[in-house]
Amino acid sequence: MAEREATQIKVGKFVVSIIGIRRLIGEMASTHADLSDEEVRSVMLERLGRDNYIPGGAKEDYGKAFVREFRKSLGQPVQEDAPEGLDIKVLGAGCNQCHDLSRIIMDALTELNISAGFEHVTDMREIARYGIMGSPALLINGKVVAVGSVPPKNRIKNWILEAAEALGVRQK
Repeated sequence: MAEREATQIKVGKFVVSIIGIRRLIGEMASTHADLSDEEVRSVMLERLGRDNYIPGGAKEDYGKAFVREFRKSLGQPVQEDAPEGLDIKVLGAGCNQCHDLSRIIMDALTELNISAGFEHVTDMREIARYGIMGSPALLINGKVVAVGSVPPKNRIKNWILEAAEALGVRQK
């Protein structure tokens, strides 16, 4: 059932699950790597639209996200969108510590009543791009704050508050 595997990607301001994107990227890697972004976008929107709901008004954002994921998977340079507000990432293949860290972060955000983009990156190629050797790793707004352990919730809350204050993000 690998072909029905869903992968979370950022589309505009949202993180959405896309069924079959990794499989499609693998199929296209050798034949589409040298094509224009517009050609890649067109193929990916058509093929991924068969198994995924892609809102008509968001096709441009989805197409841009699909091309970004395709280019990243090939190790080609991509322009990442600048995050709006807090951007929190856990890097780790999915071990118990990684899941614990993700849960603690979600609890901390809830307790602090702060909105943030949150992503748990499990793809080893994507993790390798950060150059971090320990797992789990915690990044807040691109800054590595912890590697190889799960810090206490209070420490994580302090990091989140400091990052939010630096960006002018307020608690709701």
